[in-house]
Amino acid sequence: MKGSVKARGRGSGNLSAVQRLEQKILPARITFISHGATSALRRASFPLDEPVVAEELEKIAAIGWVVPRAQQVWCGPEQRTRQTAEALGLQADRAIEMGDINFGSWGGKEIEEIQAGDPQGLSMWLTDMEASPHGGESFVQLIGRVGSWMGRQTVAGHTVAVTHPAVIRAAILYCLQAPNSSFWRVDTAPLSVTDLRFNGKLWTVRSVGCPLDRSHGTRQPTFESITS
Repeated sequence: MKGSVKARGRGSGNLSAVQRLEQKILPARITFISHGATSALRRASFPLDEPVVAEELEKIAAIGWVVPRAQQVWCGPEQRTRQTAEALGLQADRAIEMGDINFGSWGGKEIEEIQAGDPQGLSMWLTDMEASPHGGESFVQLIGRVGSWMGRQTVAGHTVAVTHPAVIRAAILYCLQAPNSSFWRVDTAPLSVTDLRFNGKLWTVRSVGCPLDRSHGTRQPTFESITS
């Protein structure tokens, strides 16, 4: 592995006294990383629990990403987020809040198949953010889930989360307090980085959808460096 992150998720119980102080003193920040490409993503299918394609894992290894210092490191429970986190050298705990949107009965099916079998449902899904014709989770529910999770990160120091494009889109909308319909106007590519900061009152956007490269692994100042 290219590095290690001593501070783990909230259930690890491994935070030192200094790391707990960092959580309280350092400004809250969330670094979202979109998982590597999967076969479902490349063929425009609704995902199940596919792995990251092999060449994408090789691409991650070739980046030489330096693990940043973080007080929390999370990933979605799916295979593709866990594989991406591991390839980046992150010791991530799983968070169900960082899981992909639940596509219900559409999971594993291509968009063309849905269009042929349920054109009205697909049209509703594309235009009504509260609709869930597949029987799973609506976009409004996703935004609410991610927003609730972000509301608990305001005193967490630096959080790194390896997750899904839909989750990152939801986080951006929550941060900007943008209309739910803006969901389709945010593009999040595989292996991209989105950086959100909390200023003590609200979340702000530092950067969105930047390609993952070595520079994004720069380390955040520590409590020791601030007080020395």
